[in-house]
Amino acid sequence: MTYKIDFVNRRKIFFLISVLTILVGIISYAFQGLNLGIDFVSGTRLDFRFEKTIDLEKATKALDELGYDNPNARLGGDTNNILIFRINEKIEKKQVDQITERLKQIFGMTPHVQEQTVDPIIGKEIAQSAFYAMLIASVGIIIYVALRFEYRFAVAAVIALIYDALFIISVFSLLQLEVDLTFVAAILTIVGYSVNDTIVIFDRIRENMEMKKPKTWDELVEVVNSSIGQTLVRSINTVVTVIFGALALSILGGESIRNFSLALLFGLLSGAYSSICIASQIWVGWKWKSMQKERENPRKEPAVSE
Repeated sequence: MTYKIDFVNRRKIFFLISVLTILVGIISYAFQGLNLGIDFVSGTRLDFRFEKTIDLEKATKALDELGYDNPNARLGGDTNNILIFRINEKIEKKQVDQITERLKQIFGMTPHVQEQTVDPIIGKEIAQSAFYAMLIASVGIIIYVALRFEYRFAVAAVIALIYDALFIISVFSLLQLEVDLTFVAAILTIVGYSVNDTIVIFDRIRENMEMKKPKTWDELVEVVNSSIGQTLVRSINTVVTVIFGALALSILGGESIRNFSLALLFGLLSGAYSSICIASQIWVGWKWKSMQKERENPRKEPAVSE
């Protein structure tokens, strides 16, 4: 089934929306930055799990009394029964026991403690590895798409992927969600889904270009719009299916994978949007300029020697 929607002639609106969303993210990043987890900034994270809901203000006051000025603490869990405390230094076992005992006195419950410590050197290596993973993935995509299609497709696909990454970073900055290794895993997963969706659309565009051989702008627009329409149901079904899984992880999963599921949820929506409204629209504009240049400077047939 083919949906007849004029995506191409709305491309300027799509570009404007895309630029505005990234600008909002840049402003948020400039004022708030990212809430980096200890995987990237090193230090210690302590999760105190209680049987019942606890009061964050009382917990923060207790940490302040123990010498942790302006402690980076927040509540987690489905019933706000987990106190998540992070400090950018290594905490000794006697300090953990001291905090645990103080919280037990305040709330009348003995919490279950989970500790995670990352050395500064390891944190730096993790950040570098995450960057290299993203770089290698982008280069591999460029090479693959360029060989299978053409360089214009490759560049358009990478621009769409950059938008996906910036969009997720913007969301995490705005909501101040913690950025840890699961965030990197989510980004790489999103890259895979987004590229797959983009390649499906590009493959259909290539097939229709070979069959219809457009000569005018209207004919080129028809090829791209029909190609997107032919793959739209498939794109929607893929995204909706995975979104159900991401929602299930977000609602039923533990605290440790909640940010992963949220990044996956927002990223899948962004990936579908960027494939249809960014990658395809960049390509069609670029392709039309190329067709105009070829029309102005047609290749001359080589002279036949007598």
